[in-house]
Amino acid sequence: MEKIAIIVLNWKQPKLTIETINSILKIKHSSFDYEIILIDNGSPDDSIKIFNQEYKNNKLIKILNTKSNLGYTGGNNFGISYALKNNFDFIVLLNNDVLVDPNFIDELLKESANYDLLGPKIYFAPGFEFHKDRYQKKDLGKVIWSMGGQMDWDNIYGSNISIDEIDHGQFKKIINKVDFISGCCLMASRQVFQKIGKLDENYFMYLEDVDFCQRAKNAGFKMACIPRSIIWHVNSGSTSGPGDLQNYFITRNRIYFAYKYAKIRTKFAIFRESLKILFSKSKWQKQAIIDIYTNKMNKGSW
Repeated sequence: MEKIAIIVLNWKQPKLTIETINSILKIKHSSFDYEIILIDNGSPDDSIKIFNQEYKNNKLIKILNTKSNLGYTGGNNFGISYALKNNFDFIVLLNNDVLVDPNFIDELLKESANYDLLGPKIYFAPGFEFHKDRYQKKDLGKVIWSMGGQMDWDNIYGSNISIDEIDHGQFKKIINKVDFISGCCLMASRQVFQKIGKLDENYFMYLEDVDFCQRAKNAGFKMACIPRSIIWHVNSGSTSGPGDLQNYFITRNRIYFAYKYAKIRTKFAIFRESLKILFSKSKWQKQAIIDIYTNKMNKGSW
C-alpha cells in the first residue's frame, strides 16, 4: 500500500491546528497508509506541550519541533526531509486551518498515475467567505476558494481559479490547465521532491507554492485540481488576514519570483514598479524593495 505523509505546520495556533488534525483523523484510508507529521515551528507558547498531551498515544501522528520559526518554507521542509528519509511515497502539504472530506486523499490518489502534483477543490469554510453578504445560507460551504491557480505573467500575480463562485455541480471534470496548486493543500510524489528539491527557503512565506509548481512544470511534471477531492479553508485562519507582514513578503517575493521566471520585458516593468514603491508611503513595502535588491531573503527584515 502507498505511504502518505501529511505535513501540518503549526505556529502559536494549537486550537486551530487540533481542529485540522482531528478532521484528518477521520479520513478513510483502506487503500493507503498514512502518518500525520505535526510540526511545531518553534512556537513561543505551549503548543508542543498541548500536542504531546492531546496525541501522546496516537501512533498515526509524529510530532516534530523545529525549535525556532523557520517560516512556512523551512517548517514544511523540515517535515519533507523527515518524509523522504522515511520513504513515504507521497507528501501532502496541508494548512493548519482546514477541514477535510474523509475521501480527500483517496480521490487524489486515484489520479496519481496521471498527475505528479495534485490539489483538491477548496471551499471557503462556512462563515469565512470574502463577501459574506453575497451568499444565501444554503450556499455556505459550497463557495469556491480555489480550483487550482493561474498566473498573470504580464503583471506577476497569481489568482485562484473560480474563487467566490458557488458550486452548483458545474465542477466535475479534472482541471489540468493550472499554473499552480495552492500550498493550502498540495500532494506530490516523492519523485517530484527528489528531482526538483524542496520549497525555496528564500521566500520564507508566500509564493513558495507557485515557485515549487513552476519548477515542477519546468522539469516536465504534470499537475491538476481534482474536484472529487474536497477540503474547506478557514480563510486567513493562520495569518489573521492582510497586513504589514503580508505586504512585506508578497511585495518582496513577487519580485524575486519575477526575476527567476518572467520574460525580460516583464522584468523591466517590475524594476520600474520597484522604483515607484520606494517612494510610496508603506514602510514595509519600501523595506521589501530594499531587501530584494540587497539580497536579504528568507525572513529578511521582518
